[in-house]
Amino acid sequence: MIKRKNAILIICILILLLSLIGCANSQSLSQKSAGQKNTITIAARDGSHSEIISAVKFKFEKDYNCIVNIVSLDAKELRDTIIDDANNAEGMYDVIMIDDPLMPEYIEKNVLWNLTQLGYSDDEDFVEKSRLLGKDPYPLGATYALPFSGNVQLIFYNQTVTGADPRLDNWSDILSICQNAKRNGKMGYVIRGQAGNPIVSDFLPILWAFGGELFDETGKVVIDSPKAKEALVFFKSLYGTGANYDKNALTSAISQGDAAIALGWPSWFITGSGPSASIAPIPGKVTPSSDPCATGEIGNWLIGVTSNSKNPELALQLAIYLTSEEVQREALVYGGIPTRKSIFKDKKVIAQYPYFEQIYNGTNNSRVRPRTAKWSQIEDVFGAELVKYISGEQSVDDTLMHSQVKIELISAN
Repeated sequence: MIKRKNAILIICILILLLSLIGCANSQSLSQKSAGQKNTITIAARDGSHSEIISAVKFKFEKDYNCIVNIVSLDAKELRDTIIDDANNAEGMYDVIMIDDPLMPEYIEKNVLWNLTQLGYSDDEDFVEKSRLLGKDPYPLGATYALPFSGNVQLIFYNQTVTGADPRLDNWSDILSICQNAKRNGKMGYVIRGQAGNPIVSDFLPILWAFGGELFDETGKVVIDSPKAKEALVFFKSLYGTGANYDKNALTSAISQGDAAIALGWPSWFITGSGPSASIAPIPGKVTPSSDPCATGEIGNWLIGVTSNSKNPELALQLAIYLTSEEVQREALVYGGIPTRKSIFKDKKVIAQYPYFEQIYNGTNNSRVRPRTAKWSQIEDVFGAELVKYISGEQSVDDTLMHSQVKIELISAN
C-alpha cells in the first residue's frame, strides 16, 4: 500500500513538472509572437565614430524592429576585447569596427564572417583603395569588412606659424619651415613619440618617402638599410624642432598655433563645423627634385560581422546600412569622413567641405601598412626601438639593427 501511495505521489509530481514546463514554453512562444526585438551589439571606436553611429541608428532600429547597442572603446580596448570575445561560442558583439591594419590578425584568429559567403556583393561606389582593405587575401580575395570612415594620414599645419601657402610638397622644405618656427619661439614639427603604433605611424611615411621599407616584395625584413638610416636621422632632425605629444596635445598645439606642422588623421581635426587646421597631402619627395613615392598611410575604420554573432544576417544588414551613401551623407554634419566616390565627387559636398579634395587625393595616393597578422607585435618592438633613438638612448645603427633582428624573430614564429 505504501509503495502504491509513493508511486502515485511520484506520478503527481511528474505531472506537475510537465505542466510547469508546458506553461513556460507557452509563455516563451507568446513572447516571440508578440514580436520581441532583437538586439544587435556593435563594438565601436570611441569619439566621433561612436557618436555618428548613435546619431544614425534609429532608422535602422525602426526598419528592422531591433535595438542597436553601442559599446564605445578606445583603440587598444577595442582590439583586445574583440580578440578575447572571438574565443566564446556566442559572442558579446555582432558587429565590430576594425582598424584596417588589424584585418590579417582578425582573419587568422577567425574573428570575422566571410561577407561574400553571407551573400554580400561588392559595392563599386566605394573608393577602390578603401574597398580593398576589407578583402582577404588582400587585395583580391573575399570581402570580410566594409569601409566606414575614410581616414588617411595627412599634413596638418597652422598658417599663423608656417606663413600663408607654405611649400609642403617635399620634406626638405618642411624641415626648413619648422626650423624657422623654432627660431621664432614656436614649436616646429610635433610628433606622437610614444612607443608602438603612435611613433611607428609617424615615422613610416618618412621612411617610404626616402625609399625605405620594412619588408621587401618577398616578405623579407629589410629595415636595416642605408635608406632607412637616412630617413631615421631626418626624422630626428624634424623632432628636434618640436616636441613629443599625445594625440590630444598634438591636435591642440596645431589648432591653437603653438606648433607649425604635424602628421595626423582627419578625425582628429575635423568636426561638423569643419577642420581646425590647414590640410595638405603628405609629401612623397625628399627634395623638390626627388622622384615622388606614395607615402600617406591609409587608415580606414572598417565594419565587419563577428563569426560568433547571434544574428549574422541582421548584423550584415547593419554593416551595409552604416556604410551606405545615405548614412555617410547624414554623417557629414557630425564630422564623418566618407569612403564613397559619389560623395567625394559631389560638387555641392565639395563646396561645403572643400578639404574633402585633399582627403580623396590623399586616399588615392596612400599605402597600406604591411599586411601581416603580426603587425601589432611588430609595431610594439619597432616603436620601442624608435623611442630609444629619438630619446638619445642608442645610435641609429643600433636602432635599425635591433629592429631588424626583433622583427625577423616575430615574423619567423
